[in-house]
Amino acid sequence: MSRVLVAGLGVVSSAGVSLDTFWAELVAGRGAFVDAASVPGSGIRVGAVSDTTHAEGLPLPSLAPLDRSGVFAVAAAVRAMADAGLATPVVRPERVAVIIGNGGGGLTSIEEQYRRTLVDGRRSHPLSVVRSMPSASASWISIALGARGPCFVTASACASSAHAIGTAAALVRHGVVDVAITGGTEACLDWGSLSAWDAMKVMSRSVCRPFARGRDGLMISEGAGILVLESEEHARARGREGGIELAGWSAGADARDLFAPSAEGMADAMRTALAEGGIAADSVDWVNAHGTGTRANDIAEVEALRRVFGVDAVPPTTSTKAVHGHALGASGALEAVATVLAMKASIAPPTAGFDEADPECPIDCIPGEARAMTIDVALSNSFAFGGLNASLAFRRLGVAA
Repeated sequence: MSRVLVAGLGVVSSAGVSLDTFWAELVAGRGAFVDAASVPGSGIRVGAVSDTTHAEGLPLPSLAPLDRSGVFAVAAAVRAMADAGLATPVVRPERVAVIIGNGGGGLTSIEEQYRRTLVDGRRSHPLSVVRSMPSASASWISIALGARGPCFVTASACASSAHAIGTAAALVRHGVVDVAITGGTEACLDWGSLSAWDAMKVMSRSVCRPFARGRDGLMISEGAGILVLESEEHARARGREGGIELAGWSAGADARDLFAPSAEGMADAMRTALAEGGIAADSVDWVNAHGTGTRANDIAEVEALRRVFGVDAVPPTTSTKAVHGHALGASGALEAVATVLAMKASIAPPTAGFDEADPECPIDCIPGEARAMTIDVALSNSFAFGGLNASLAFRRLGVAA
């Protein structure tokens, strides 16, 4: 079996549509949240992608019927392939996979067609199906980049893209493909989606404050994160040495409740990812938490961290959602990109918005300011409704387990 290396990264987010901008916002702890245009007067604040330069010059037909989530996915994939130094259209296309996580599919296109038929009294657009189907984002990446290997979407709510990344890594590790374009995308700032989330009473009207005493909910966002994974042999053949590997991953289910988070399930996910990578718990330098900013989730995740690492031995832990928001099915991918960037820079981003420590979350969540530190091993967590858990374990090549 091969080591799985992270060859390239790409991002489209409310915190930036380039790696440099995205990273600068994470380090500064600046969250770009605005009033939701689709639900005026509601007080709902969201992380919207306002920079449209990501959509320029994409290798697609000018009239390609893409949903907004598809545009995000293709743009981030093109950037990730360029960052990896891999040619497009791809060489040996049958050896390149596209595995993408997407929690909701073409939500904006679905709402557009309901409005068109039910409000405006018009017929549905003839390309409505291909714009809205959940698998479209993976298909458009394969079309844009010429990848002809395994190509599909995983849908597991907020763990979708972490599951996609793990699945893609397995394909590379077992020699099914040499390269996998993977991650997640979501465009969910439509009226229907935001109204549904707001009805659950879990959305903040102020600031996203994961793990802080004053936290009052999450902030929904949109965007895409893409990782290009590559076998170590393929990387060496083209002169690439060293870097970051995806050493282990996990996917598990609580099998107990659709809504309530389970510390036991979260802990199992982290332990499994570490075990697959042959990594001892005390080797983990930093954790990028799921950290939604809701009271129940943060408390459960802290309890899970304490079970895995020890009550007084939890590594420094950040929630980057306070900057890029909760992009649902794309969150795990955005956080995986953030994790690899942090490892490369030897800087742990802060948990932004932090106001005061919460006795129920007694961990070092790097409040306020970024911290220079060696990060040789890191975990990135994703936990979803339905009791679906995932954890990704990254390690710098050459670091002993």
